Amino acid sequence: MTNEAPAPRRVIKAAAAGPRSAVERGTLFLPCAAGTEPLLVDECRRLLQDRCPVEAGRGGVYVDGDVDAAMRLNLGSRLAQRVLWQVVDGPYANEHDLYAMARRVHWADWITPRQTIRVDASAWRSPLKSLNFAALRIKDAVCDVMREAAGERPSVDTRHPDLSLVLHLGPEHASLSVDLSGEALFKRGWRDAQGLKGEAPLKETLAASMLAAAGWQGRPEDGGLLDPCCGAGTIAIEAAQIACGIAPGLARRFAFEKLLPFRAHLGAWSTLRQQAQNAVHAPAVPIWAGDVSFRMTDFATRNAERAGVLHAIEFKTADALQRPAPAERGVIVMNPPYGERIAPKGQGQGAGPARGESGGEKFEGAADAADFYARLAAHWKKHYAGWTAQVLTPEPKLPGLMRLKESRRVPMWNGAIECRLFRFDMVAGTNR
Repeated sequence: MTNEAPAPRRVIKAAAAGPRSAVERGTLFLPCAAGTEPLLVDECRRLLQDRCPVEAGRGGVYVDGDVDAAMRLNLGSRLAQRVLWQVVDGPYANEHDLYAMARRVHWADWITPRQTIRVDASAWRSPLKSLNFAALRIKDAVCDVMREAAGERPSVDTRHPDLSLVLHLGPEHASLSVDLSGEALFKRGWRDAQGLKGEAPLKETLAASMLAAAGWQGRPEDGGLLDPCCGAGTIAIEAAQIACGIAPGLARRFAFEKLLPFRAHLGAWSTLRQQAQNAVHAPAVPIWAGDVSFRMTDFATRNAERAGVLHAIEFKTADALQRPAPAERGVIVMNPPYGERIAPKGQGQGAGPARGESGGEKFEGAADAADFYARLAAHWKKHYAGWTAQVLTPEPKLPGLMRLKESRRVPMWNGAIECRLFRFDMVAGTNR
């Protein structure tokens, strides 16, 4: 259960009476990181080839779509956190109203009694005191409807359910959705579950948002891409998959594959996956990445191998303050670290915890951070003239620390941390 802000209200036409059957078309909601909604709108329109109405909401995007749209969005969206199919909504004042609302859905159209369910709830200014009890009443309604229809009820599985339901509670309005994704979409299927102790990698969806905001699509006219402080390698790997035309969902499974409304479409799903596989190609631009830490460069290299893009990335252990430009022009995209991983090789051991790519912590030691950024900017102006740099940071005074004038700043949220993606256009000498 969560206590996050719910999806924006969107009216769904309700049945006049009785349970409501699953349909071939409905309202899809794709939650995303705050600030990236316009980017996700553009992505949805591109993936669906403008065949479905798409509009931005608070914290996500609405799509008036069908089964085919739902499958394409799960397979191809780099920015969405999930794909939710909204099944019912309505006003409420208490848990009994939620129970009645959930009973309006003909749940036997979605699962059989032998399958399992889970209900997650989120709230924004809800009058209810317990999200757990609200979710329990939704579960009771689903089980009661199934028992009346089939004589049996589904079981609850909190880890790997066949039907995962998401309840959003506003001050007076509630909506209930089926989670078609299962695991969050940032889980592309390549990251080592064990990870690297002490590191908090940037989510793939946020890395993709940085690339989308930068307008980088892996085309020859975009130029090559460099992440000089790559950490776990997420930005470089996401860029390499874009450059190679690898769909983000190609290496994973989705919850909708177990749901009854999609069973008749599994042949079409297989075709979509095969088309995505056939679309993979060699990269048109080079991608460079590395870290001052041998340990992190090795970790990122192994991640790239699991992601199937090791051939598309040139990794090099190097100090960001000394690394020469690998080409005459290109784009730097980075989420700067601090402490041990910004110190030159052989120095800085014990200088503080390595942040990885998390972007979720403030800089420790303002003087050290200012010195690092000032030297980084000086290095860029001397060796990277003609390049652009996109830097994601929670530090709002970054341009002043770097003594650079940003040409653009895009607000982005890394979880609960407000960040900004600053763009700097490099010219030789001063850039004041």
